[in-house]
Amino acid sequence: MSKVVTLSRLACIGFIAVLAGCDASESIEGFGGPAQGSTYSVKYVHKQGGPDMGTLKLEAEAIFAEVDRQVSTYRSDSLVEQFNDSPAGTCMTMPEGVFTLLNAGQQLNRDSGGAFDLTLEPLLDLWGFGPKGHGQRQVPDAGAVQQTLQRVGMQYLRVEGDQLCKDRDVQLDFNSIAAGYTVDRVIDRFIELGVDSYLVEVTGELKAAGIKPDGQPWRIALEIPRSGPRAIQRILQLDGYGISTSGDYRNYFEEQGVRYSHTLDPLTAAPIQHKLAAVTVASTSTLMADGLSTLLMVLGPEKGFEYATRANIAAFFVTREGDGFVTRNTEMFDRLFAEGDKP
Repeated sequence: MSKVVTLSRLACIGFIAVLAGCDASESIEGFGGPAQGSTYSVKYVHKQGGPDMGTLKLEAEAIFAEVDRQVSTYRSDSLVEQFNDSPAGTCMTMPEGVFTLLNAGQQLNRDSGGAFDLTLEPLLDLWGFGPKGHGQRQVPDAGAVQQTLQRVGMQYLRVEGDQLCKDRDVQLDFNSIAAGYTVDRVIDRFIELGVDSYLVEVTGELKAAGIKPDGQPWRIALEIPRSGPRAIQRILQLDGYGISTSGDYRNYFEEQGVRYSHTLDPLTAAPIQHKLAAVTVASTSTLMADGLSTLLMVLGPEKGFEYATRANIAAFFVTREGDGFVTRNTEMFDRLFAEGDKP
């Protein structure tokens, strides 16, 4: 279910550029660096009397470190990895952030009939896409899949007060929503400090709000979902929305002429096998945009579009057709983003 390198989640980054406005005002400041197995970038409008760049950078990186300590699957000392290494029947006290992520994952799991699952790490490892898969990407035999499925299932997780418990030896993996959650956390802190115009991106998940000094909104570009040179497909103007793109075009392997994506369908325990190349979701919650883009990618072009329409989700679908692509938007996406916002 992974989609972007985050806490070492493997990868398709759906945004190729943050497009600068016409005004090169010094009031727009920015910084970035490594984060969660990939990178992050921040642009914001600095106002007189507001926090300086150094303060904002320290605040952002403190949040990255906190989230990493709690839910990284690439740190043996993280809380989630300690939980994963514990046997069935274990209960562990967890911080509020873990339960925020778990509650979001449980909601997506329920609403989709199981198409979204936070316990897929053993299957991702088996197919060679997970943190313990050691890069050995190959089609596993049916027996290994069935055995691994005994360690998968969100129904085996339960909460008792401030403790998270597991009734089977399941492996919890928040990589499909952790980056979006991190973006929201960073922005919440910036707002507390008085920043009201910003674009924050963490490992490809992003959110922007406010206007720049030239009166223009923040603009981002979506890329055409192909493995060759990157090119812009659509430009979006953002004000208060988080954006997440999932796709299968940069992280896959081929065996005997069959392409296997890193996105796994929890209901089949195998990589998705449909023609949906990428899906972009917009939501006021970047955490939910992050999870929903994965969920719709799993459901595919037809079921995913039906789900997004029924749930009033702003989504942009890109489907392979012959040597090209066909795009389709939900009504909510059209309401948020004018059709004219194209390169």
